[in-house]
Amino acid sequence: MSASSRRFAALLLVAGLLTGCVSRQDNSAPQQAPATVPLSELAGVTLQIGDQKGGTEALLRAAGALDDLPYRVAFSTFTSGPPQIEAATAGKIDFAITGNTPPIFGAASNAKVKVVSAYDGGGFGDQILVHADSPIQTVAGLRGKSIAIAKGSSAHGHTLVQLSRAGLSPADVKLVFLQPADALSAFTQRRVDVWAVWDPYTAQAEKELPVRSIARATGVTNGAGFGVASDAALADPKRNTALADLLVRYAKAVRWANDHRDQWVSRYAAEVGLDPAVATVAQGRSLRLPTDLSDQLIASEQEMADLFAQSGQIAAAPEFANWVDRRFTDQLRPLYLNRN
Repeated sequence: MSASSRRFAALLLVAGLLTGCVSRQDNSAPQQAPATVPLSELAGVTLQIGDQKGGTEALLRAAGALDDLPYRVAFSTFTSGPPQIEAATAGKIDFAITGNTPPIFGAASNAKVKVVSAYDGGGFGDQILVHADSPIQTVAGLRGKSIAIAKGSSAHGHTLVQLSRAGLSPADVKLVFLQPADALSAFTQRRVDVWAVWDPYTAQAEKELPVRSIARATGVTNGAGFGVASDAALADPKRNTALADLLVRYAKAVRWANDHRDQWVSRYAAEVGLDPAVATVAQGRSLRLPTDLSDQLIASEQEMADLFAQSGQIAAAPEFANWVDRRFTDQLRPLYLNRN
């Protein structure tokens, strides 16, 4: 294995996947927010935050958003969004930022979480990759092909919508559910024909492997990211107050990164262990900017949930709006940004 391949593999070595059964007790519909607690009373609070390589922690630290916190934070690294949802339901974490599909799978499983914030990533880095010498040229050419994909991830949702647009269904292809590290191995060894993945893995693959992209999510799915909080944290007055503060800090951190691209890319590359050129590509197209939890955005999630149900990927489509809680909207609205 080359040095560059070893670096790529190292990027994909993240903390173990948390598993577990999700409670079937009805957890839909937002609960009334508890009373706000003075920040001076949060010294004993620790927010448990789920992260992925790409990271929430790296961005917050680079922007100085973790300076002078009135509470503590602890970060745990996950391979993708679905295990973050499971961890929040199990009480292991309080908050995480995921792609647009994990909350759908969470809602379908009656997860004990709510979507509390939204980020417009544009979907530029969410792509479907084939080998450079592959005869596959379009999504229509995927019939009968094997696709490595993380189940319940944004790549899963993107692929499903692309197949539908091409007149195909999951039954027309072979979906091979693998987390990114295993997907990389299967793809490079040609045990699968296609790899559907997101940044920074897409940008890394484009640099380190002979690949072509046959589709991207831009203009196909909403490309959004979502902040997801556990029901337990939202019901606790102190953690709820800390979450409100953290969400504002994160939104300000994204504004800082948007305004200081070169500085952010340099810090990001160092923190995540990426080639600066890869970091520049990934953050240049996939920096998630704060946006409104609008009715239109929620409707687009519902459309995707319906498609997952119609294609048999989930048992039934949840009413996605029941897993959305807008309690922090007034604090976050002044920090929304339009993509440049």
